[in-house]
Amino acid sequence: MRFPKRIKHRDEVAVIYGKTKACPYYRVAWKAAGRRQMKTLAKYGEAKAHAEATVRELAKGSVVTALTPGQARDALAAFERLQSHFQTTGRRVSLLAAVSCFAESDVKLAGRATMGDAIAGFLSGIASVKRKDIKEAVAEFTALRKPLTEAKAGKRAQLSANYNYMTGLWLGWFADSFPNTAVCDVTKEHLNLWMNKFSGQSAVSRNHYRGTLKMFLRWCAKRDYLPANHRLFEADSLTTEASDGQETDFYRPQELQALLDGAGAQPEVKDILPVLALGGLAGLRLEEAMRLEWSDVWRVTGHVEISSLKAKTRSRRLVEICPALATWLAPYRESIGIIFAMHRDSFHAKFAALRESLKIPARRNGMRHAFCSYHFALHANENLTAQQAGNSPAMIHGHYKGLATKAEAEKWFDVRPMKVANVIQQPMEKVS
Repeated sequence: MRFPKRIKHRDEVAVIYGKTKACPYYRVAWKAAGRRQMKTLAKYGEAKAHAEATVRELAKGSVVTALTPGQARDALAAFERLQSHFQTTGRRVSLLAAVSCFAESDVKLAGRATMGDAIAGFLSGIASVKRKDIKEAVAEFTALRKPLTEAKAGKRAQLSANYNYMTGLWLGWFADSFPNTAVCDVTKEHLNLWMNKFSGQSAVSRNHYRGTLKMFLRWCAKRDYLPANHRLFEADSLTTEASDGQETDFYRPQELQALLDGAGAQPEVKDILPVLALGGLAGLRLEEAMRLEWSDVWRVTGHVEISSLKAKTRSRRLVEICPALATWLAPYRESIGIIFAMHRDSFHAKFAALRESLKIPARRNGMRHAFCSYHFALHANENLTAQQAGNSPAMIHGHYKGLATKAEAEKWFDVRPMKVANVIQQPMEKVS
């Protein structure tokens, strides 16, 4: 028999090579998918049968013949593994999809870790997101923070009760805007829609809403109500706005005189007089003044002691009692206990009634602003004013410089008790 022998079927050809001294086997060669393939067999009959079967498969368009025996075994094993995966998970994955996924992942890993290591690391850094209705999450958030508003014996509360109330109120508005919505379903569009409701308010107010919402969303991520990579903070509406500084407004010496005398003359508002005096003539913040006891006023001669438990900044300071303030506080020399034991809302209601009875306009935080403005004008020393007010020199210099004259400041710090025959009937002109 002469070799090589050609076996042909349609357009496909396989060639059988005979035995040689170098290779004592029959070799069958063919081309598949542009590659030359070869198989060795011990008997000619086996070689001929394999050649005939191969050309028939090639004529049918089969690519199986392009696989080497080792590749064919791997392919069968891979199919078995994918079938086992389907039985375990119920998800069908093709061999091509499985190989493509592996190849893409291996390129991204760039040899830094195996795919198993990378997956283990990823799973250790994520948590399963729990579905939680926004309203329920808000209720849980405020309930968990409420204990922080309660002061323990000898200590100050970690969180202002009023601040906690306001954050709960604002978040309640947010929850009511999207009923029956889970936190994990919140999108940037939800946030944009909600913030658009406050387009008519000041930038400062909108920034307060944004800050509260961000705080809540960060808490939700920690509670696994949101995925850690939620990206909601990228919403356009959550970008903090630059606000134009509002003009600092404050009370005038004549107004302080009328307010203090008026408080002393009207029994229903007389209990707010010490708070007004401490705010206007010592610069105490309202919350600080309402935390004080009379012992804090008399403990250090000539000074009001604001301990770290009662100061907003949680840093102790001594505030000088000027002669005018001393005259207003003198009638209370034997007083003990809290200076003003009622709720802050009660103070505001009484103060508003007093102002309106004297025809004096409302000036937001006007007592403290007046102290800082007049004290700086009187002493021309932002460090001294900052120390007395419990603020920073930069804040004093940036917000209170040039708002009042020294002459006006001298009048302010010389307001003393007197009987006023004619109370103020018209609002005072603004200090230029």
